[in-house]
Amino acid sequence: MSETGRPTDQHEPPGSDGSDTSDALSDAEFDERLLAAVRDGAWLDGQDFPPLSYAIGGLLPEGFSLLIGPPKAGKSWLALDFLLAISGGRYAVGKIAMTGKRRVLYLALEDGDRRMQDRCRTILGEQQIPGLFHYMTDIQPGFVVKTIQAFLRRYPDTALVVIDTLGKVMPPSMPGESAYQRDYRVAGALKRVADAHPGLAISALHHDRKAASDDFVDSVSGTHGLAGAADTIIVLARKRQASEAVLMVTGRDVMEAEYALVMDGGLWQLDGVDLAEAASVAQQREDSAGLGDKSVEILAFVRQHDAPVRAGAVAEKFGKDAYQYLGRLEESGRLIKVKRGWYRATETIPGTEETP
Repeated sequence: MSETGRPTDQHEPPGSDGSDTSDALSDAEFDERLLAAVRDGAWLDGQDFPPLSYAIGGLLPEGFSLLIGPPKAGKSWLALDFLLAISGGRYAVGKIAMTGKRRVLYLALEDGDRRMQDRCRTILGEQQIPGLFHYMTDIQPGFVVKTIQAFLRRYPDTALVVIDTLGKVMPPSMPGESAYQRDYRVAGALKRVADAHPGLAISALHHDRKAASDDFVDSVSGTHGLAGAADTIIVLARKRQASEAVLMVTGRDVMEAEYALVMDGGLWQLDGVDLAEAASVAQQREDSAGLGDKSVEILAFVRQHDAPVRAGAVAEKFGKDAYQYLGRLEESGRLIKVKRGWYRATETIPGTEETP
């Protein structure tokens, strides 16, 4: 403890080598070094930051992201579709247009050259594999970050780097390091690389947990260190052998949403003309799961209204038994009874809690 009552190790200036410099600094000098990075509202108000850059418009912004899904769900096919769309100036998932052609790097650590060629040709058809598409199938253990940094020094115009899979490059925990600390260290290192290159997106493919969860962020396998460090989390939810899937997206800079996808012969397609329609289709799929036709129709009718709907109005349109259907939809959590005789869809948030 120093004479000022502060631990001497608190006097180390940021970025020091750990040597004790407290005797060489006055309190004012020490405080100045500690607070050198403080900025105020006036500084912030005067800044003109560039707009957020997206690798895939509306889905994959710059920064570090995780693409999560069970084994064999089609994560690699989706990632390859993204990479070929960006490098070839094509449409991602068949509907999202790219603005120009940009360079990409695919660390396909579970593939070989033959499989890579076959998959690219499946997605591209008669089109040539873009020259701006780069890939590696092997990386020296423990050097994934340095490999990415070396590539970025050679090609600073890179838009997207995909690591397939994160498990292939995950190092063991260091002595005394918990699994959470290891996960956060690895994810944090990848995030720092992305943050150091404005406009760059780095995405790591990773398996999901086997245990079900109401919050899809909790589906990330491993500790919360991975999800905590990621800027964006994308979860591909697809049942084995099913052609339909849902892409769930959340993050610090991207709007949280769910989008409907369909797969045909290895090709992922947005189920809708754009993201807005694909989100609507995803909602319709969720609404219709386990429901009969009349329940689906009543739910769709209520969902069309921003304000709560009177039960009598539903009965006038669908018949007197509509009251029973409304009750069942409420029990299933799809509808909320805001007051006696008034219902709204669970996801519809009225501008006021007062009913008409």
